[in-house]
Amino acid sequence: MPPPASSPGLPQAASTKGRGTIWVIDSRLARHAREAFDDGWDDGWGDGWGDGRGEEAGIREPVRPVTRVVEESAGSILSANDSPDIGFELSVNPYRGCEHGCIYCYARPTHAYLDRSPGLDFETHIVAKVNAAPRLRQALARPSYRPRPLVIGSVTDAYQPAERELRITRSLIEVLAECGHPFSIITKSSLVERDLDLIAPMAAQGRASVHVSITTLDARLARLMEPRAAAPHRRLRTVETLAKAGVPVGVSVSPVIPFLNEPELERILGAAAAAGAGSAFSVVLRLPWEVGPLFQQWLEQHEPEKARRILARLREMRGGRLNDSRFGTRMTGTGVWAQLLRQRFDKACARLGLNRERRPMDFGGFRAPRQAAGPCGAGQGELF
Repeated sequence: MPPPASSPGLPQAASTKGRGTIWVIDSRLARHAREAFDDGWDDGWGDGWGDGRGEEAGIREPVRPVTRVVEESAGSILSANDSPDIGFELSVNPYRGCEHGCIYCYARPTHAYLDRSPGLDFETHIVAKVNAAPRLRQALARPSYRPRPLVIGSVTDAYQPAERELRITRSLIEVLAECGHPFSIITKSSLVERDLDLIAPMAAQGRASVHVSITTLDARLARLMEPRAAAPHRRLRTVETLAKAGVPVGVSVSPVIPFLNEPELERILGAAAAAGAGSAFSVVLRLPWEVGPLFQQWLEQHEPEKARRILARLREMRGGRLNDSRFGTRMTGTGVWAQLLRQRFDKACARLGLNRERRPMDFGGFRAPRQAAGPCGAGQGELF
């Protein structure tokens, strides 16, 4: 059951504009449990000025949580994947956390490893791996390295707002382009268009593809579920821009949430195909660890009339639970409804031409990059 409004860690104001949640939910790894106590001094609200002037005028506004970007020097940058449900073997994540604030994000629990809340902290405390490109160069230059399918942004959006200034993702693509290493990107951001000068030539060589995540065509629902991601119409324009530039572009209709965005499934696929997408995939909503209570609270606040039906259908597809982490079923669910959903998806893709075979990536042109001298693990450069 979703937590009541008086639960410890749940603010009086259950939401604020531009945030998926403002609940600083304790993580499963927290050393101490917190219990709310009202001493009459701080109720989580401010006056908009911070010096009491607003309150004197009778104005009380919720304190808007600000985003803080913390720079980090990563020890390593390549992450291996051993799940048979996912079609890539390596991933690179230039950031930890994601300011897009998608309430359903399966990556929220990873913030627990930073001793941060998977709730509000996940979308306001962003860690930027500022040495990501040198670390990638170092990893690809190892004599034992062999190129494998690689995705940029598996547990964060590589083109979230911080990327506009920091350009870490672009620096990663520059390394991959230099050594001819194939890669794929998945994003909700139109900022990916900025790097078409790097992505398009790689795509022409069979070494780059992009998937744009489109969860809904309803602008209101998108603002609530994905408050700082690009609007649905803007994502469709990005699909069109990528396709016209010759980049193989697919669409991810994920997560599929019964009775919420599930009725839009065929319309989303149709809009994506019309914009130039050539492939598609979808994943049924997953609610691992802290994502479960966060999503339940969000439902009670924004979709109270649908909440019970949505949760009941999710349990039906997850063996009576809200999450099933088993390989082979965690992405699709089980049962009659999951089968019907898969049939709808497959038939729509076949009708719209979104079931085409993806162009195989060309790994034959990979050449190990030269390492530059420096503190991030450099070797000796070439003399000539």
